[in-house]
Amino acid sequence: MLSNHEVNRREFIRQGAIGAAATGLSAGGSVALGGKTNAKNCIFVFLTGGPSQLETFDPKPDAPAEIRGPFRAISTAVPGLAFSELLPGLAARANDLSVIRSIFHDQAPIHESGQQLVQTGSLACEGREYPHLGAMVSATFGRREPNMPAFVMLPTALGSTGVNMYQGQGVGHLGQEHLPATLQLDKTFWGGHPSVASSLNRKASNSSFGMNAFGRSCQAAVDLVEAGTRFVCLNMFETVFNSLSWDCHADGGSLATNLKEYRTSICPMFDMGMSTMLDELKLRGMLESTLVVAVGEFGRSPVMNVRGGRDHHSGVWSGILAGAGLPGGAVIGSSDAMGSEPAERPVHASSLHATIAKAIGIAPQSHMPAISELF
Repeated sequence: MLSNHEVNRREFIRQGAIGAAATGLSAGGSVALGGKTNAKNCIFVFLTGGPSQLETFDPKPDAPAEIRGPFRAISTAVPGLAFSELLPGLAARANDLSVIRSIFHDQAPIHESGQQLVQTGSLACEGREYPHLGAMVSATFGRREPNMPAFVMLPTALGSTGVNMYQGQGVGHLGQEHLPATLQLDKTFWGGHPSVASSLNRKASNSSFGMNAFGRSCQAAVDLVEAGTRFVCLNMFETVFNSLSWDCHADGGSLATNLKEYRTSICPMFDMGMSTMLDELKLRGMLESTLVVAVGEFGRSPVMNVRGGRDHHSGVWSGILAGAGLPGGAVIGSSDAMGSEPAERPVHASSLHATIAKAIGIAPQSHMPAISELF
């Protein structure tokens, strides 16, 4: 049986979504999207496993310990805005970021539901799978450079995340010609595109990105966009099983990632790679024309489990956008005192998809409108 709190939460979210669809407002009550971004390219960083909102962009320093978790909140370059202490690099670059703290969905809290909603805007239905944003860009605009694919996924597509269902990284009805090219970072010849291999290999590995697969992928994403690729999807992890990921259940066995590994490995890797990506795009004069997105498929439970981990939670989570003329230092929405549900301006995962689609000039597949304040 649902508690009164849960009933009220679901009704609040349901009414917000219904009102948005009926009136043309966003799920947060804003007016229809106006203006344009400068996005000619997009680097979409998918944070496989679902990062904890409390250990990244929405810390709760005044909450009880079982909610607050083991890490401090730190100030950022934006007065009054705090991030987790695990992200000092991004905190220093908060003036370049638009932070969304009220993303949610009300489908089953499994990886695959969120993966579909964030990357396609819709859930597969009656055998129809909706295409990934990158496939839509490929179908809409084609190649910018004849020797460069329009859509690249690196280092590889998602593997198993628990349920054998669509993960939102296919082409749907668009056709196989819009499948992403993939980049094996440890190979010298790259997937049928020797000109791309030449472009990437001439650049020495930049240790500022981090000497790991994620850092190399971040560097490759910047290089690919500079060489003419329109859309790069970067999966931070391939799977949640038997490897590090954001999926911090601390269950042991195949799901052993815990919050200690957020401190020692995952957040430093993410912070370093993303911070250097933003710096490098700016240095090369590309940040104004490149939309950068980093988001996972859901957040984590606000109360830590008995093993000191956090479980799946689709009630609210956070993501960041940067570049392409978006206002830096912006904060969209908020969560409640526990980091459990939206408190202001709930943003459905499909609205986030619509915002990204609108920014890069393609028609959203979601019925939910985009987030106007970002434009």
